[in-house]
Amino acid sequence: MAIGTKELATSELDTFEDQRLVEELRKAKEELFNLRFQSATGQLESHGRIRAVKRDIARLYTVIRERELGIRATPAPVAAKAKKSKAKKAEETPAAEGEAE
Repeated sequence: MAIGTKELATSELDTFEDQRLVEELRKAKEELFNLRFQSATGQLESHGRIRAVKRDIARLYTVIRERELGIRATPAPVAAKAKKSKAKKAEETPAAEGEAE
């Protein structure tokens, strides 16, 4: 990625959940609006930032669409893994107590 936000590299986007992608897209669109407003009023200092934000938006749309089509895998929820591991520990504990008796 030559231009754009380092936080929104494709390798980083793969780890984001769908809700976070939508939130990042909303923030990027808001930033683009503000940059265009600054450009129209003559207050914009970095014109290259508009291009970078546009690319970030396109990258986000691409990842979202690839997930819809099943081309790109959606990451597994982290909270669900934690609950499963706690449930397994709870199941193992009574079994170990039953064997001791």
